[in-house]
Amino acid sequence: MTTTAAVGTELAIGGMTCASCAARIEKKLNRMEGVTATVNYATEKAKVTHGVDVSVQDLIETVEKTGYTAREPAPPEPAAPDGREPDELRSLRERLVTAVVLAVPVIAMAMIPALQFEYWQWLSLTLAAPVVTYAGWPFHKAAFTNARHGAATMDTLISVGTTAAFGWSLWALFLGTAGTPGMKHPFELTIARGDGTGNLYLEAAAGVTAFILAGRYFEARSKRKAGAALKALLELGAKDVTVLRADGGEQTVPVAELKAGDRFLVRPGEKIATDGVVVEGSSAVDASMLTGESVPVEVTPGASVTGATLNAGGRLVVEATRVGADTQLARMAELVEDAQNGKAAAQRLADRISGVFVPVVIALSLGTLGFWLGNGAGTAAAFTAAVAVLIIACPCALGLATPTALLVGTGRGAQLGILIKGPEVLESTRAVDTVVLDKTGTVTTGRMTLLAVHAAYGTDEAEVLRLAGALEHASEHPVARAVADGALEKVGALPTPEDFANVPGLGVQGVVEGHAVLVGRERLLGEWAIELPEELQLMKATAESAGRTVIAVAWDGEARAVLEVADAVKDTSREAITRLRALGLTPVLLTGDNRAVAESVAREVGIDADQVIAEVLPQDKVDVVKRLQAEGRSVAMVGDGVNDAAALTQADLGLAMGTGTDAAIEAGDLTLVRGDLRAAADAIRLARRTLGTIRSNLFWAFAYNVAALPLAAAGLLNPMLAGAAMAFSSVFVVGNSLRLRSFEAQS
Repeated sequence: MTTTAAVGTELAIGGMTCASCAARIEKKLNRMEGVTATVNYATEKAKVTHGVDVSVQDLIETVEKTGYTAREPAPPEPAAPDGREPDELRSLRERLVTAVVLAVPVIAMAMIPALQFEYWQWLSLTLAAPVVTYAGWPFHKAAFTNARHGAATMDTLISVGTTAAFGWSLWALFLGTAGTPGMKHPFELTIARGDGTGNLYLEAAAGVTAFILAGRYFEARSKRKAGAALKALLELGAKDVTVLRADGGEQTVPVAELKAGDRFLVRPGEKIATDGVVVEGSSAVDASMLTGESVPVEVTPGASVTGATLNAGGRLVVEATRVGADTQLARMAELVEDAQNGKAAAQRLADRISGVFVPVVIALSLGTLGFWLGNGAGTAAAFTAAVAVLIIACPCALGLATPTALLVGTGRGAQLGILIKGPEVLESTRAVDTVVLDKTGTVTTGRMTLLAVHAAYGTDEAEVLRLAGALEHASEHPVARAVADGALEKVGALPTPEDFANVPGLGVQGVVEGHAVLVGRERLLGEWAIELPEELQLMKATAESAGRTVIAVAWDGEARAVLEVADAVKDTSREAITRLRALGLTPVLLTGDNRAVAESVAREVGIDADQVIAEVLPQDKVDVVKRLQAEGRSVAMVGDGVNDAAALTQADLGLAMGTGTDAAIEAGDLTLVRGDLRAAADAIRLARRTLGTIRSNLFWAFAYNVAALPLAAAGLLNPMLAGAAMAFSSVFVVGNSLRLRSFEAQS
C-alpha cells in the first residue's frame, strides 16, 4: 500500500466579490481528487492540502476555470511612502470619480424641469453612456462570469437593471417614434415633440452605477486591510540583531540570518530578537507588547525570554533556542490566521436574497414579454411591460440599503470614537450575550501606578516619596518609573542621588541628601540586616493579598515605609460594566495575572467572582473563547494587546481598544478609539441600531418591488411609473438611514 505525502500550498485568489465566490472556488477545489481546501474571502487566500501528484499549476487552472485568478502569494509589498493606493483600488476609484462627475448632471436634468433645454436628452445620453459602460464594467464583467457558471449575485442585479434602463432609453430615443405617419426623420419628431422621452431612464442607469460603485470602492478598501493583523504581529519583532562571534567580536545581521544556538546581545531599550535563554546578565523584560500584561518580568541567567519583548533594564546575552516560524510570535500569528479561517465570513443579506430574486425577476420579465406577445398586444406594449418589470426590480434601493445606513452609522460612530469595520460585523452584535474583557489596558490603565504609601509611625510620607522617588528616578525599571512619577506628582522636583547602584532582581540603593537609602524587595533590606516592623509587615501582607506589588523603603539603617504599586483600574470601568449588563450581556474578566489580582479588580468594577478567568497564557485566550462558544454563548471580546488578536478574531464580535496594539485593532470588528470601556456599550448599541436600520431598509426595498412587480407584469404599470416607484423607494431608504445621525452616546 502506497501512502501519498500531503503537501500544503497557499494561493492568492483574485476576482472574488462576495462570500459566495469563496464558497464556489472552495467547492471546485475540493472536487479534485486528494484535495482539501479552504478559501478565505477576507484575506483573499486559499489554503490547500493535496498529494504530490497534484501540482500547483493544476490548482491554479481549476480556479481559473471557475472564473477567478490564482497565483502563489508574493511577499507583502511595503506601503507606498506617498500613500498611493494599489492599482486595483486606483482603477476602482477612477471609475467612481467618472461615474459621479457624469451622473450628477444626468440626474439633475431628469429631476429638475428647469434644466431640460431643447437637446437635454442627447446630452444625458452622452454623459450616461460612459457611466454605464466604462464605470459599470466591473459589474457587467462579474455578472457575465457568474452567468457562465450558473450563478447570480448583486452584480447580476446591477448589470441587468442598468443595462435594461439604458437599453430602454436608447430604444425610446432612437426608435420610439418609428412608424409614425408622415414622419420624415425619426430623431426630428422625437426632439421636436418629445415623444418617447418621458420613458427615458438614463438617470436610473447612471445613478445606480454611481451609488453602487461608491459602496464597492469603500468595501474594497476595507477588505484590503483584512490581513493587517498578521502583518502587525510579524512587524513587532526586531529587524536586526547583534550576534556574538566565537572570537569575541560582534556583528550586526538581519534577524532572518539568526540560527538556533547563536548567542546575541540585547542592550537596554532593545527588542529581544527571538526566543531564547539568558546566559549572561540580568534585567527586567517588558512583555506588554506581546502579552498585554504590564508587570515586568525579572530575568537572570537560565531564564527563558520571548522574541519581540523589550529589554527594559540591563545588558543581556541570550542564546537563541527557536527562530523563524518556531517562535512564539510566529505561532501567535498562525493562531490569528487559523481563527480567521475558522470564522465564516457573513454573507450579505442582499446577496443571499438576490441569488433567488434575480433569476425570478428575469424569468418574470421574459414571461411577461411572451405572454403579451402571445395575446396579440403588440411588440411595443409587450416590451414596455417587460421593461417595467426589470425597472421596478432595479436594485437602486436594494443597493443603497446597506451602504447608506453604514455610511451614516459609521460616520456618527466616528464622532463618538467608535469605528465599525463593515456591515458583516453588525449581524454579530444582535446575538451576543457574553462579553469577555481583557484586564490589562481594557479594564485597567495598562501601566504601573503608585497607589499608596504606608509610612511607619513617626515617618513623614512626603519625605518617603522625596527620598525613594529620587533614587527610583535614576532607574529605568517600570516599577521604579511608577514610584518616581508618583513622587514627582505629589512632592515636585526630586534631588539627585549619589553612589546610585542597581541590585539586579532586588532593587536600588544610593545616597540621597546624606541618607543611605534602599528601595526594593524586603530581601534587599535583609542583606543590610534591616527588618520590617510589624505594622509594615501587616500592611505589606494586606496589599499583597489584593494582588499589589509591594516594595520597601529604608534609610539610615531603618525601615521607613512600604509602597503599593499596581495596574490601576480605569475610573470609568465600573460604569461601563453596568451599561454592558443593561444590554443583556454577562461580563467575564480574562487575564494572565494571578487570581488574587483578578478577583480584586473584578470586585472593584462589579464583575461576579465566578466570571473571572485568571492565569491564562496568551496562546490560551482563543481556547477560552472557544470554550464559552461551545457552552452555547455568543461571545464578544474586548482587548488591546497582541495576545488578544487571535481571541478577538475567534470571538463572534471583536472590540479592540484604540489605545492598544495595531494587531489587536486590525483583528477586531469594532475599534473603540477613545480607549474608554464605556464606548464598548455605546458601540454595541450603535451597531445594533445600524443593523436594524439596514434590515428595515432591505425590507422596504423589497416591499416596493414585490408590491409593484405584479402590477408591472399585468401591464398596469408603465416604465415611467416604475421608475418613479423605484426613485421613491430610494428616497425612503436614504431618509430612514439619516435617522442614525440622532444616535447619542450615554453620558
